[in-house]
Amino acid sequence: MSERTLGTRSRAQDVFEYALLRVVPRIERGECLNAGVLVYCRARSFVAARTHLDETRLRALDPDADVAGVRAALRAVEGVCAGGDAAGQAGGDDAGRRFRWLIAPRSTVVQPGPVHTGLTSDPAAEAERLLDLLVK
Repeated sequence: MSERTLGTRSRAQDVFEYALLRVVPRIERGECLNAGVLVYCRARSFVAARTHLDETRLRALDPDADVAGVRAALRAVEGVCAGGDAAGQAGGDDAGRRFRWLIAPRSTVVQPGPVHTGLTSDPAAEAERLLDLLVK
């Protein structure tokens, strides 16, 4: 490959990071279900969450699960990613800072998984691809 080809390719593909959003309905049991994905691409100042809650699978882990509460928590993550007034105090932070805040370990029903990396030319499409591959 020529330097020109390599240069074009490196501009077209950017590093991105992602983490799954896991629902752990009963912390003491440690069982979880993937319910979303967080995607961050520094080069494009992009951060987004895509979520999908399979209520049947959640109820299989915990028949008494607070489905409305889990959905609200997932919407809150999406809101922080979107930024602006709806994100509260995090709304004014840059995309990277919002992503780092969302991936911080926590002992709640909705938890982030480990962070992974990859290359993409379209972070939004990557978020959809990962949602389909790892969550749905």
